Parts: sequence; C-alpha cells; structure tokens
Amino acid sequence: MPRILIISRHIDSASFRQRVAVYFNSLTNAGVEYAVEAIPAKTYKTLRLFAKARHFDAVFLHKKRLSPLERLILRRSAKKILYDVDDAVMFDHHNPQLPHPKKLKRFNQTAGTVDTVIAGNSYLADFAKKVNNNTVIIPTGLDVSEYDIKKNKTDDKTRLVWIGTGSNLLYLKQIKDALEQIGKNYDNVILRIICNEFFDLDSMPVEKIQWSLKSQIPDLVNCDIGLAPLPDDNFTKGKCGFKIIQYFAASLPVVASPVGSNADIVRTGVNGWVARNSKQWFDNITGLIENSNLRSQMSREAKETAKDYDITITSKKFIDVVLKTIL
Repeated sequence: MPRILIISRHIDSASFRQRVAVYFNSLTNAGVEYAVEAIPAKTYKTLRLFAKARHFDAVFLHKKRLSPLERLILRRSAKKILYDVDDAVMFDHHNPQLPHPKKLKRFNQTAGTVDTVIAGNSYLADFAKKVNNNTVIIPTGLDVSEYDIKKNKTDDKTRLVWIGTGSNLLYLKQIKDALEQIGKNYDNVILRIICNEFFDLDSMPVEKIQWSLKSQIPDLVNCDIGLAPLPDDNFTKGKCGFKIIQYFAASLPVVASPVGSNADIVRTGVNGWVARNSKQWFDNITGLIENSNLRSQMSREAKETAKDYDITITSKKFIDVVLKTIL
C-alpha cells in the first residue's frame, strides 16, 4: 500500500481544507495511506520533518516555497514530490505589479525540483510549466450535495452575500459605493458578510455572520445573490474561484469581477454577471434584485455549473495524478 506524507504550513486554512483534506477519503478508498504534518516555525525542525520523507513513497507539498536548504533536504529524502499551488505565491499581494524576485525564484526552484505540479488554474499552470513540464490543472472542488438543503428564510428581504477571510475583506470594500447606492434605492435589500471581520454601510443593513465550518452552508443557502469582487492584478489572477463555486452550489447567481478563474466560471447572462466598474456593479446587482424570474433561472444554471466542480469529478483527477506520480 503506497504511503504519502502531506506537508503544509497551514493545515487549518481554507486552502488546505479544499485542496487537500477534501480528498482524504478518496485517498483511503484508493488504497493510499497518508500522514499529515504541519511545517514547524523553526528551520531545524522543518529539515527534520523533511528528512522523514524517506519513510514514504511520496511527499505532497501544499503551497510552500522551499528555501535552497529545504529543497535540498526534501529532494534527497523524498522518492517523489507533488507540489500543489492555488495562489500566485510568486507575487507580493501588497505590490503585485511585478513578480517578487525572491518569491518567484523560490517558486521556480520548488516547482522545477518536484515531480508533479498541481495548479489550481491555467494562470498558475503557465508559471509552473516554464520550469516543469509535468504540470496539471485541478480546480478547487467541493461536495455539492452538502448544499442541497432548503432555504429557511423568515422574511422577504433580498440578501446579497460575501463570504471570505478578513484579509480579503478589502475586496468587498472596493464596491462600497455601489452598495451604498443600492441601499438608498431599495429598502428591502440586506448585505450579509460571512467572515471573521466586518464593516458597516450607511444606507444598507449589514448582517454580520461569524464564519464557521458548520454553519457556512445554511448561511449561504439563505441568501439570494453572491458577490465576488476582485481587483485586476497579477496576484488576484491566481485566485481559483472557490467563492463562486460555493455560491453556485448554494444556487446563488453571482456578480463577479472577471479576474482569475472567475472569468472562466461565470457565464455572463446565464449563471451570473461580470462587473468591471462601479456602474456595472450597481446595474447588475439591481437587475437581479428587480427580476426574481431571472434570479430563479440563473440559480438553476448556477447549481448545474457547480456540479462540474463536484469532488466526485475533481477527486478522480486528484487520485489519478497522485498514483501516476507514485507508481
């Protein structure tokens, strides 16, 4: 029975949960044993962990860029290495105009050293292919059936929703002007923020829902329109669109920035709209607020789109790549 060592800096992160942990059962069903280790803060402990790779058939490295010494020890110890990346880790998100020299160098060295690179979208894959021909794309998946629950709304309000981490809340703030104008025009619209941080609007009520793994699905399902704004820069182009896939699984039409995977997932006028400026955000959101029939039609299309990203599909690709690398 093949054994793999799964290594990540952040094993409690959403990225690890949806890129790796979601496939634990699939690995077991495929006859693959696995162990999960968090990368320690201390370098000597990290090197000691990497040395343990010799006891496994492969290492699955999640997202981390390796230093030269880390790369040397891991490559010497590991029989095979898979490297998963779902963010533009070669850029500094604070200054994304050009690749960060150190981050790009370490990404290239890491991706070029491993046996297989798994990229979350084509943008990331293009970077990896420059240094590793064995690069495959596996989009971030989810279990769509978990979202098959009935709405349990207790009012007739139209709820706009955004879900994410506090570090990404600034993206939602970028469309505050459009949201404020919508609040002035409609008294039956509420913004729901599912996060660990929040902000207020002057003209629209804001429901502040603390994110939790247990409640996030009903918290989404009981909304009406999903929001996915992003600035258009080199860092955000690496985003893999999981937020939109969640909205779609919850049968929510979306309004999204056409950036990164968003542009591939959203079919304009079918399962949602794209918006490039404040006017388009205002127009597209208000169009969905006013037209409940269109909203219902797009909801059905959204659900169908989500099925393309169901783990029954993505797990087959994942297991196939793992086994081809190991065997």
